[in-house]
Amino acid sequence: MKRILILLAALLLCLGAAAQNGKSIYQKYSDAEHVSAVYISPAMFRLIGRIPDLETREGNVNLTPVIRSLTGMYILNSENPDINGSLRSEVERFIRSGKYELLMEAKDDGEAVRMYTVGSEQIINGFVMLAARADEVTFICLDGQMPREQFETLVAEQMSDGEPSA
Repeated sequence: MKRILILLAALLLCLGAAAQNGKSIYQKYSDAEHVSAVYISPAMFRLIGRIPDLETREGNVNLTPVIRSLTGMYILNSENPDINGSLRSEVERFIRSGKYELLMEAKDDGEAVRMYTVGSEQIINGFVMLAARADEVTFICLDGQMPREQFETLVAEQMSDGEPSA
């Protein structure tokens, strides 16, 4: 389960509703004790997007259009038991208020990972991942205009990584 979380975080680094959004959740919790926080700005995505032909290991998805389409990325990882419950509740409220659609859910040994998207059949306007265990909560939020087909191919490739072939 940790491997999936790490792969998705790495994947998203290469690559948000009501008054509350991913940025406001990030700002509320990013300075708390025992919380790791990462923000990637649109300027950084533009810089990364200038690198020509970024492709996945399998070579079937060019990451450049996905990266150029992003306008923000917010990552929080909390090991603070005093705020884990409220962080998780706020993220779940944010997901409901933004009419996000469940993309994937995985449960294993007390850990639940859920990924959500919002947008149309062609474009994803936001992606949220919430991973929760008894002692840790991780929130990843991407904003932008990502081509759905490329994004889903990228996620599917990462999910199948390490799986035995038939």
